[in-house]
Amino acid sequence: MDNLDKLMAEITNLTSELETSYPCIYNFLEEQEVTLPTFEHPHMTEKVFKQYLEDLKQLLFHYKQTHAPE
Repeated sequence: MDNLDKLMAEITNLTSELETSYPCIYNFLEEQEVTLPTFEHPHMTEKVFKQYLEDLKQLLFHYKQTHAPE
């Protein structure tokens, strides 16, 4: 499996986790700037997938930090 396949698998797994365990985040993914390309015809390179995965991880991290159970 090459790097792009690994990245896509990680994105899929994390997105599935968000959908099942954090639906409040998942419901807004389509509305987040991090999920929208900033130009009309983006080239989906490994760098783009890495950045998207990192953005998803940061969303989850921030959510966990600000919504920790008391």
